[in-house]
Amino acid sequence: MLLSTDWEDYEIIATSRGMKLERWGKFYLLRPDPQIIWDNGDLAEQYHDLIDAIYYRSNKGGGHWENLKSIPTSWLINYKNLKFNIKQMGFKHTGLFPEQAVNWDFMINKIKNANRKIKVLNLFAYTGGATVACLSAGASVCHVDSSRGMVDWCKENVKSSGYEKREIRYLVDDVVKFVKREIRRGNKYDAIIMDPPSYGRGSNGEVWDIEKDLYGLVELCCEILSDEPLFFLINSYTTGLSCTVLNNLLAITVNKKFSGKISCGEIGLPVRENNLILPCGIYGRWESNE
Repeated sequence: MLLSTDWEDYEIIATSRGMKLERWGKFYLLRPDPQIIWDNGDLAEQYHDLIDAIYYRSNKGGGHWENLKSIPTSWLINYKNLKFNIKQMGFKHTGLFPEQAVNWDFMINKIKNANRKIKVLNLFAYTGGATVACLSAGASVCHVDSSRGMVDWCKENVKSSGYEKREIRYLVDDVVKFVKREIRRGNKYDAIIMDPPSYGRGSNGEVWDIEKDLYGLVELCCEILSDEPLFFLINSYTTGLSCTVLNNLLAITVNKKFSGKISCGEIGLPVRENNLILPCGIYGRWESNE
C-alpha cells in the first residue's frame, strides 16, 4: 500500500463507527467512510469541542452538513507548493482526495526527470488535483471532465497555486467522445491520467459503466499516446474492483505497445490516534523505463 504521509494541512485524527475525523487546515470535519467498520466509540461525543462540522447521511440517500461552528464557504489548504480550495459539497465531499498526494508526487517526479516537454491528458479530472501537480512540474495539461462546476473549481485551484499562465486546456466534455475526437485529430499525449467513476453521465447524458466501458477507453487512449509515453495512471474507488484488474488492463493494452513497467496496489492514509491505516482506493500505473 502507498501512503500519503507528507501532508501538513491535512490529517485523519480518529476513526470509528463508519466515521472519520479529519483536519483540513484549521477546520475539523467529521465525515462518513464505509471502510471504517470498527468501533472506537462515538467520535462526535469524544471530540465535540474540536469538531467544526459533521456530515450526516440520510436513510433515503444523500445527506447534509451540520456546521457546529462558523466555517467559510471555501478555504485554502497546501500540499507542498500546491494549493487547493476546500468546500463542503453535497454527498460528504470536500473537492479533494488527500490520499492522491502519493500519486501527485509520482507524476511530479516523472515529469521533472523526463528532461523534455511533457504533454498530459487528465480524464475524469474532477477539481484538478493531478492537473495542478503536473502543471507545477512544468507539463502542459488538458483537463477534461463532464461537469462544468468541477472544471471551474479546477480553474480556482490552478489560479490559487499561481499556475494560471501555464499551458492548460479546460474542457467540459464526455471523456470517451473527447478521446475519439483526439484520435481523429491526431493529437498525442506523453502521459494519461484517469479517475473513472463506477457510474456516471457525460455532458450530454452519455452513460458510463466502469465494468463495461473502462477497457474500451484504455484501448482508445493507447491510440493517442506519443511515441515515447512517460506514464499511464488509473485510479479507482469502485467497491469490489481489484487493483490486479487495473494491472491486467494495462498489461494487455499499454504494455503490449510500449516497453515499461507496471505496478498496482492500494493507496491509504495514516490515522493519528492509533496508527491505523485507512484504505482509500486502488491504482494501476504503467511507466516508462526512463
